[in-house]
Amino acid sequence: MLKPLCLALCTLLASTWALAAPRTLDTPYGPVTLQGSPTRVITLDESSLDAALAVGVQPVGTVSTRGSDQVSAYLQERAGQPQIVGTARAPNLEAIVKLAPDLILAPAGVSQELFATYSRIAPTVASKNSSMNDWQATTAFYALALDRQAQGQQVLAAIDQRAAELKARLPAEQRVSVVRWNPQGPIAMSARIFVGQMLHKVGLRTTELADGLKGPHSDVLSLENLSRIDADWLFVASLNADGASALEAARQQPAFTRLHAVRQNHVATVDGQVWASGSGPLAAHKVLDDLQRILAP
Repeated sequence: MLKPLCLALCTLLASTWALAAPRTLDTPYGPVTLQGSPTRVITLDESSLDAALAVGVQPVGTVSTRGSDQVSAYLQERAGQPQIVGTARAPNLEAIVKLAPDLILAPAGVSQELFATYSRIAPTVASKNSSMNDWQATTAFYALALDRQAQGQQVLAAIDQRAAELKARLPAEQRVSVVRWNPQGPIAMSARIFVGQMLHKVGLRTTELADGLKGPHSDVLSLENLSRIDADWLFVASLNADGASALEAARQQPAFTRLHAVRQNHVATVDGQVWASGSGPLAAHKVLDDLQRILAP
């Protein structure tokens, strides 16, 4: 009787020690060693919030998305009611301190000074990857920080499988273009950012303009240069009502109506918070939802 009890106790302790084992993460400002599973997490950009929610962690605090005082609409249901601690560009340090976090996920590109300030509040990590790097590697980094490595692997494997299944259903060599329409005009999104990576994952091709961009997006394109965004399909992302109004005005321009995608009625409006600025597993599923609905109904 005693022996099975001891074995059960040893198994439980071994499991606990495994969960509490230290893990070291490589950050832009040197290695950071974490222990145990955090319970009061603050995320300071949308990518880390998306990843945390995807692996089953609800942060106690986060930043608002661009153009809003809340998190992106596609994350709101899962996020619940986290405390908003400013924006990604202007975090509120006092609000962060009040939440007594035990882990802070800082954005890529955070300054060394701000990283040091966060680290004095709670253990802090930031990915060395930029928005132009492999988004799945960034998700795996956050999963490790959150002590949710297994969950992270499962989430990414599910996306890979779903993308492979969709790829098999799509016509080969189809070229697509992703454009964010601002009041000033359209900008083309790079093929190297999250949404471009997702398009390539399902076998879609991107435009020469998107492929050659060194940053996340192009400068504003004039109506005379709209041919550079033309493709078999045109996905138009808008972040707000002003962008939508600008797109409607563009639809009246001959340069727009001459585009191959427009003449084929292959223009689809998509959520700019996902397609133009999102990144992470939950955003990936939204992109796959849209591609399936539009290209493989």
